[in-house]
Amino acid sequence: MSNSRQPIGQWADTVFVGGRVFTATGPAPVDAAVAVADGRIIAVADEVRVRSLAGPDTEVVDLAGGLLVPGFQDAHVHPVVAGAQMLGCDLSGEHTLEGYLETVAAYAAAHPEAPWIRGGGWSMDVFPGGTPTRSMLDAVVPDRPVMLTNRDGHGAWCNTRAFRVAGVDRDTPDPADGRIEREPDGTPAGTLQEGAVDLVARHAPLATPDEAHAGLLAAQEHLFSLGVTAWQDAMIGAFPGHPDNYDVYLRAAREGSLRARVVGALWWDRERGLEQISELEERRRTGQEGRFRATSVKIMQDGIAENFTAGMLEPYLDGCGCPTGNSGLSFIDPQVLGEAVRILDASGFQLHFHALGDRAVREVLDALTAARAANGPNDNRHHLAHLQVVHPDDIARFADLGAAANIQALWAAHEPQMDELTIPFLGPERAALQYPFGDLRRAGARLVAGSDWSVSSPDPLWGIHVAVNRTVPDQERGPAAEPCPPFFPEQALTLAEALTAYTAGSAWANHLDDVTGTVEEGKHADLVVLDRDPFRHPAQEIAETRVLRTYLGGELVHDARR
Repeated sequence: MSNSRQPIGQWADTVFVGGRVFTATGPAPVDAAVAVADGRIIAVADEVRVRSLAGPDTEVVDLAGGLLVPGFQDAHVHPVVAGAQMLGCDLSGEHTLEGYLETVAAYAAAHPEAPWIRGGGWSMDVFPGGTPTRSMLDAVVPDRPVMLTNRDGHGAWCNTRAFRVAGVDRDTPDPADGRIEREPDGTPAGTLQEGAVDLVARHAPLATPDEAHAGLLAAQEHLFSLGVTAWQDAMIGAFPGHPDNYDVYLRAAREGSLRARVVGALWWDRERGLEQISELEERRRTGQEGRFRATSVKIMQDGIAENFTAGMLEPYLDGCGCPTGNSGLSFIDPQVLGEAVRILDASGFQLHFHALGDRAVREVLDALTAARAANGPNDNRHHLAHLQVVHPDDIARFADLGAAANIQALWAAHEPQMDELTIPFLGPERAALQYPFGDLRRAGARLVAGSDWSVSSPDPLWGIHVAVNRTVPDQERGPAAEPCPPFFPEQALTLAEALTAYTAGSAWANHLDDVTGTVEEGKHADLVVLDRDPFRHPAQEIAETRVLRTYLGGELVHDARR
């Protein structure tokens, strides 16, 4: 913290006084005030010093005992998809079959011109076995195809009309990277898993460029309201039901409507091979406009545990606790993965991996080990997202390789999808290896944080709450829910560690740490005003904290009072 007199000789545009500052450079907030001019932080000092920089036109923001923190950065998020869902048939506000069907029926009635009913946001735990049926949707929309992706984006719920339009029936084989849930005679039951989603999605109309653009801007405003000023979009490309969001970002960046700082992770097409690398390099070259930079590559190595597609070292269990013949999927052959990682790393790409099961995590770490041996160390800053199950032998490898652990903390808690659809099929020993944030930190791994929105809430404070408490916030569980014990509390983080992951940690992953991520003189004034100082309240109340104001480069982009 500086106490030297400001040498520029200018008045501050904004000063923040009356509270403490979490700079993300140390383990606790500091007693300080902050001055901002021309979009940069010009002083982090005592209040008398900072008030001396306030001129007649300076805005004085009284924190009123609240906390000033760096702008949050989401290191794994899907805003274009999430925004389109917000503007479409959005099921995320409901959590019952009745609520879902009422929402679908209301949307269909309000959009009689729509040839398809598209949307998403349903939760697997609402349905027995996590698989809704076509007959449920047929009851409310029998005459038009309906396709609704689930909240994690790894499956879809379709009605009978959608299957007929797509020509998917009892004779349609499962694709290599997915599964059609079936009735006893082989007829599609209503749920598609992973790569099987495309069997129907390829027949549905894409969102128009204007719809996708509107979705991005709606998502940006929502993220600003939660204090998020930068993010990494974890899937830049064309995928089922959506146009290429690469063009969506470039349009917004060129016209100036994209105000957040965004890194795009270019999608690695698992149906293709090494020949796509030259195309990715070209997209990187042309994909840097305004505050958007397409400098990362996203590789999805496995699926998710709830539908048994996460890649595991040992087989899943059945409902009786006996081993099955299924150990999940490796979407990319490990030999091909190793070669791709070596070439992409040598080309200077950051690699952003989806690795959820312990086998997938090991396959990715093995590929990074081989790339480092071939190419030597560099500053590409690779990171592995999700990390639901990590074998203890692989924990220390993150720090050894300089690979970051990209955590989605909101998932590390007891809730129905975990307790009913995951733990019984992993078994107690493997279940205890889930979301080992504490072990990773103790082993020296760098922690960065993301939400995976629209899969789960993009609210960083909710994620921080779970990282610290290992329980779901009361607001998420609902007032009638029974309290749950902490989910392997030995893996909890401190409040400072979790806040740092969502700020300085993710700024590092986004290669923005030289200009953002901490509250330090000279950095961009990407700042968030919280309504309280959570360090001075019980940890169980972290999720009650609210964002009052969000600043990006010194510009007020969200004010909760308006």
